[in-house]
Amino acid sequence: MQQAMLNTTELLAIPGIPLAASLTVGLFGWALKERLSHSICIAGVVAAAALSVHVFLQVLDGASFHGNFWTWMISDSFVVPVGMLIDRLTAIMMVTVTIVSACVHVYTIGYMHGDPGYTRFFSYISGFTFSMLVLVMGNNFFTLFFGWEAVGLVSYLLIGFWFKRESANFAAMKAFIVNRVGDFGFAIGILAIWYYFGSVEYKDVFAAVPAFVGQGHSLHLLGWQMDAITFICVALFIGAMGKSAQVPLHVWLPDSMEGPTPISALIHAATMVTAGIFMVARCSPMFEYSETALAMVTVVGAITAWMCATIGLVQNDIKRVIAYSTCSQLGYMFVACGVSAYSVGIFHLMTHAYFKALLFLAAGSVIHAVMADQDIRRMGRLRKYMPLTYVTMLIGSLALAGVPPFAGFWSKDLIIEAAAERHMGWASEFAYWCVLSGVFMTAFYTFRMFFLTFHNSDRVPARTKAHLHESPKVITVPLMVLAVGAMLAGWWGAEVLHIADPEVANNYFKDAIFVFDAHNPLIAIAEESQEHAWYHFLFTAPFWLAMSGIGLAWFMYYRETEYPARLGAAFPGVHRFLENKWWFDELNWKLFVLPARWLGTQLWKKADLAVIDKGIIHGGVIGGIVAGMRAMRAAQTGLVYHYAFAMVIGVFAALTWLVWKG
Repeated sequence: MQQAMLNTTELLAIPGIPLAASLTVGLFGWALKERLSHSICIAGVVAAAALSVHVFLQVLDGASFHGNFWTWMISDSFVVPVGMLIDRLTAIMMVTVTIVSACVHVYTIGYMHGDPGYTRFFSYISGFTFSMLVLVMGNNFFTLFFGWEAVGLVSYLLIGFWFKRESANFAAMKAFIVNRVGDFGFAIGILAIWYYFGSVEYKDVFAAVPAFVGQGHSLHLLGWQMDAITFICVALFIGAMGKSAQVPLHVWLPDSMEGPTPISALIHAATMVTAGIFMVARCSPMFEYSETALAMVTVVGAITAWMCATIGLVQNDIKRVIAYSTCSQLGYMFVACGVSAYSVGIFHLMTHAYFKALLFLAAGSVIHAVMADQDIRRMGRLRKYMPLTYVTMLIGSLALAGVPPFAGFWSKDLIIEAAAERHMGWASEFAYWCVLSGVFMTAFYTFRMFFLTFHNSDRVPARTKAHLHESPKVITVPLMVLAVGAMLAGWWGAEVLHIADPEVANNYFKDAIFVFDAHNPLIAIAEESQEHAWYHFLFTAPFWLAMSGIGLAWFMYYRETEYPARLGAAFPGVHRFLENKWWFDELNWKLFVLPARWLGTQLWKKADLAVIDKGIIHGGVIGGIVAGMRAMRAAQTGLVYHYAFAMVIGVFAALTWLVWKG
């Protein structure tokens, strides 16, 4: 085990403390008071955040760590170690996950107060934090897979947290099943890695990739001949499509809104959905050798970014508007990875975590004030009742829309520039137009939500208006902390870490991210512009598209408030199509759910009941046993001489057999 400066005890404590807190509260929460339960979990995640920041600072100074602690499993040549890889990619993920999680933990005190599952919820979110930390800190694909499945399990428990609601149970099951579809591909990819490379450790696999590709390994799949490296990368990406909600496996993420708002913020901002982005960036030494896989990542991300933005235009549930925004922004991140700008994808992941968590928690503050009503059509003019929530929601909205100098501006515009500069045929050109037009739609639906919630006419029901008030400090303080992140995270990443500086971006990540110079769009960006990022992008199309989207939202939902209804009436088919989310749920129901239900019913009635129960079991096995028992019962006369005669016959038969054999 090789160690460079970083302390192993400190590294183990970062995921270990949240796990200990989760287990303590989960097992003994019934005997603990609410205050003690949340204190244990909050202390655990704050300690993890502090240690993560300390590790991050050491990594900035050149420290790193790669080593194994023990062997998880071994079977002949198949060895799975438990170890950690701490580099600059891992460190930035650790800081993002723990800081956002700490804010969500504190916020939960106010939001979940009085809920009968209060301690159980804290146990779950601490376990969620532990799972994500294991995912990003592991040094091999099986440790990655453990964290990958653990976040899936805990997300199932959290989405269905209010299990007495049928809709929550349905949403949890939907998320679980859809993710299993993606995870099937992910598992195949990991097994293929072990089959071809004989190892599951990142270091060994990535070092062997160039020679492996040079040897021209290929396989035949369904009549197609495919490069083995392409097969592996595509299989891994299918897992990312499920976990990070990419078309067509995106359908679970909006329904995850059935869970409490704090977990919506945690899932959408810093944990589960970012796992796929992290995995693709971590596997850049493999994806760089497959143009086909990169094109697939680019196109799927572009479709998701554009399609989910169109759906967000007409959503009326405040949390679902933000949820479809998450799907769309994840598409932007995958486009960045697909055009080989992995560092920019991670940059957007980091900035997005702060402003998306802020938007969700601000939405939760609104929902808390309006007595759990989530329909923005029954809100309006809430700014005079909730001034602090209003300001923080405005900051989050400006960051999401990509308005300078807020966080989203620094990272999202770089993705668009990278898509324009990466020349990989129609895929990059298609992606460019998708993400560029998505800027306008993102700004429009974000401020549509903002104006309908805090401005426009007063549509709050009378019984709710008496309850309106600003949220308590345990809710507003995390909002203020995240608002600082939404304002400064982009500047910090671009000007301090130099992620947005095209000439320095890959130097920051060093060996954590691998990009061929011929693929790197950041080099072309550096050659075209020597100005600072904010000055350069201020005069490009994304900035003006964002301002146009905000302006149109102001016109339609602040000034001419009757115009949206007239527009919807003029195009009822388009409005219904978008309102029903491109009919994806209905399509999945007809293509997969109904055939599966029919097949299950047929197997139950014709195979289980008719063949097994009535045929083999009742007619065969059970019937034979019953007939045999009846014959044996008839032989039981109760007369001694009958039994003696049977014994004599038995002895005679046995002797006859022995004599004959001898």
